[in-house]
Amino acid sequence: MDALKRQITFVLGLLLLLTAASVKAERLLDLVDIQGVRNNPLIGYGLIVGLNGTGDKSTEFTDQSLKNLLREFGVTQAGTDLKSKNVAAVSVHATLTPFVRPGQRIDISVSSLGDAKSLSGGTLLMTGLKGIDGEIYAVAQGDLVVGGAGASGGGASVMINTLTVGRIPNGAIVERGVPSSFASNREIVLNLRDPGFSTARRIVQAVNHKFGPDVARARDSASIVIAAPPDSSERVTFMAVLENLNVDAAAPPARVIVNSRTGTVVIGQNVTVLPAAVSHGSLIVTINEGADVSQPEAESLGQTVVTPNTEVTIEQQRGALFMLPEEASLQDIISAINSVGASPADLMSILQALKQAGALRAELIVI
Repeated sequence: MDALKRQITFVLGLLLLLTAASVKAERLLDLVDIQGVRNNPLIGYGLIVGLNGTGDKSTEFTDQSLKNLLREFGVTQAGTDLKSKNVAAVSVHATLTPFVRPGQRIDISVSSLGDAKSLSGGTLLMTGLKGIDGEIYAVAQGDLVVGGAGASGGGASVMINTLTVGRIPNGAIVERGVPSSFASNREIVLNLRDPGFSTARRIVQAVNHKFGPDVARARDSASIVIAAPPDSSERVTFMAVLENLNVDAAAPPARVIVNSRTGTVVIGQNVTVLPAAVSHGSLIVTINEGADVSQPEAESLGQTVVTPNTEVTIEQQRGALFMLPEEASLQDIISAINSVGASPADLMSILQALKQAGALRAELIVI
């Protein structure tokens, strides 16, 4: 009897372990964004110089920008059409990361605005990078690195990747930072990347279990408020522990994503269907265009006439009928549809018909 109890206890314990292992825990950092801690895009307009004849050729704003640049250095080109092929107008963009400080460097990307063929070998002149408020937050300058390559000759050309886009690692110096409310607010707000009441509740439970009761509370399905230490050093330590907490995220909603342009169909794991019988077939229409020639007899007054000959045939493929059992799983759906050799287009039609019939228990999203 004792041996039987031990066996039952062992089996129950093994089932609990398998159930726990089937639920994948995720780091809290991967589930939420911290309010007030965000990236900020920057953009600027500048000139690339030093190109080997591959710059802008017929772009008026490039000539105007070059004239304005020369005018700042006391060089006047009144009434002269520059048309310098070694210069190209570009847009410069970068991302200002959170807590960046003046004097630090960030990477920048450069893209051609005109008809330049290549930016390879060029140098970006000093360019101010502005934020959404119109203020300059960084200054960019440096030699451009282009990942593409190209060659031409005898009327033929070969190009690998794109020659009109490049990067400058550490190409911009930060002049001013963006104020953040992270250190000044008494509370820290976590915004869920995939809002859900179940996930929000589990995060609150995990935080309160680690730091004590009433430390975290859910405001709604998308945000959680956490009482953080007021001292900045303690707050950093608190966040380091917080972001590495393991949380069992709730199962995602049942969804079927259909891309009508590429024929891609993605079916979520939780998708099920009610009992349904599906029959799917198709028609093949073939049209052959030909011509018949009517030749008159010799020494007659008739003329040779060409008449069109069109043949239209319609072939109906044999439809296949398959049964979907009650509460069919993802594997059941795939196996049933694959058994009749359905194509992605057929699969999209079947899924849409099941949704209209009320048998598909999932959100059908067509993009």
